[in-house]
Amino acid sequence: MDAGEYEERTAHGTTAGTTDGTTDGTTAGTTDGTGADTATADGPAARPQGVAAALMLAMALAALDSTVVSTAVPQIVGDLGGFAVFSWLFSGYLLAVTVSLPVYGKLSDTFGRKPVLLFGISLFLVGSLLCAAAWDMAALIAFRIVQGLGGGAIQGTVQTLAGDLYPLRERPRIQARLSTVWAVSAVAGPAVGGVLAAFTDWRWIFLVNAPIGGLALWLVARRLTEPGRAAGTAPARGTDGRRPRIDWPGALAVFACGGLLLTALVQGGVAWPWLSAPSLALLGGSAVLALVVVLVERRAEEPILPGWVWLRRTIAAVNLAMGALGLLMVAPVVFVPTYAQSVLGLDPISAGLVMSVMTLSWPISAACSQHVYRRIGFRNTAALGIGLAALILCAFPFLPEPARPWQPALIMLLLGAALGLFQLPLVVGVQATVGWAERGTTTASVLFCRQVGQSVGAALFGAVANATIAARLADAPVPGLPAHLDGVARALASPGTLPERAAAYLRDAVASAVTYVHLGAAAAAVLALLVLLLVAPRRFPVLPEHRDG
Repeated sequence: MDAGEYEERTAHGTTAGTTDGTTDGTTAGTTDGTGADTATADGPAARPQGVAAALMLAMALAALDSTVVSTAVPQIVGDLGGFAVFSWLFSGYLLAVTVSLPVYGKLSDTFGRKPVLLFGISLFLVGSLLCAAAWDMAALIAFRIVQGLGGGAIQGTVQTLAGDLYPLRERPRIQARLSTVWAVSAVAGPAVGGVLAAFTDWRWIFLVNAPIGGLALWLVARRLTEPGRAAGTAPARGTDGRRPRIDWPGALAVFACGGLLLTALVQGGVAWPWLSAPSLALLGGSAVLALVVVLVERRAEEPILPGWVWLRRTIAAVNLAMGALGLLMVAPVVFVPTYAQSVLGLDPISAGLVMSVMTLSWPISAACSQHVYRRIGFRNTAALGIGLAALILCAFPFLPEPARPWQPALIMLLLGAALGLFQLPLVVGVQATVGWAERGTTTASVLFCRQVGQSVGAALFGAVANATIAARLADAPVPGLPAHLDGVARALASPGTLPERAAAYLRDAVASAVTYVHLGAAAAAVLALLVLLLVAPRRFPVLPEHRDG
């Protein structure tokens, strides 16, 4: 038995309930006198060969998509036009994934994971084929949104299935594999996209999803059997014996509210100023719709966003902590490559490698985290990881000038190890506190909060970086610098066009901006640490069926 986490739950043979004083409606497993749990409806089932491969292939569809597309943007714009709006190729996809996560989470709890995952893969493939057939930029953006709606089902459902199919002892291994999919995608995606764009037509970037998705679809259909839901089992029924109702008003309200909020965060300060009419209208509209969501969900029989997601201390704390993780991740993912190219003078491939070492240490640390949380518990392990991450982020301002490439790469390597120690215990731990009927909603809420945090971080840190560079330009003691922020990118891309002193001053301004961003990321890490220490329970209320023998 895992002394760090389960001793209080098993010593007296109690049935685990939720931290708000209510039970979750699941049936606890019984023991056979040897300490091993017998089979339960919520417990992990035997897994046929190919299930892990199916989950990894499905996740690869979503993970590869954005990284592959990013390097083909020049070819796409050259063919279809629409340079002014091409950023919506990424923003539209992100919006669709984020706002659909809660909806798919609830649907998977109601009708099962398998049909939702099959639908998500199918929709993603349809969106990919439509993208390949796009005739202009508007059509391509619309079809990318279709892809995103499929990607939301894939991301949330695959993570939920990892909790359904694997016991606690094995869960770090499958989560590490899924993290490796993202790591490989981050490194290989741009290279694959560049090769396809250079030697074929850019439309093949979307067509290559067909064989990957087709294989994933076949494996899921043939190999996946959900625990406690045999093939052909009818959807769950409510306590009154009726088939469950889908909360369509709640789903539409969540879509509308999330769409307006994320559009304001993604486009604010880019397409229009923060204090302009579009930003204020979008933010005001999202606030009004948030109130509508609360009112609609309080009256719904089967709400898409049930209140218990925020009333239970464990789930609420994990959601807030994961939102902070999404926020701080903007610093290494967005600003370190810029720093490596603009300040260190590296080429784009080398700059990407400086950042990508983080994705190498992350899954290794995640896979090893079980040896820590089995001794000190989920909360304390996550607190240790995010505390280390805060210290590592604070080390960024102490890089020498000029730094050597291995120095920021070392920081990224250590940061990945710390965040692997932080994220996986929270995901595994929070999934172990709920039964099958609530795991999809819980997992989706965690992923949703991280995605929103990432959008907030992009807006917030982008504003910090822009304000820092603008202030340095305004007080510049050397001539020859760009007069406005719009000229900074062009000047950095062609530093030889600037006088030597001006180029050095501009590099120093970018280094200062990236330093402030990393200090902001360190503050987000401290915020996550405080949430864990002040909000999360010291021991997660793990349900008996998740115990390891």
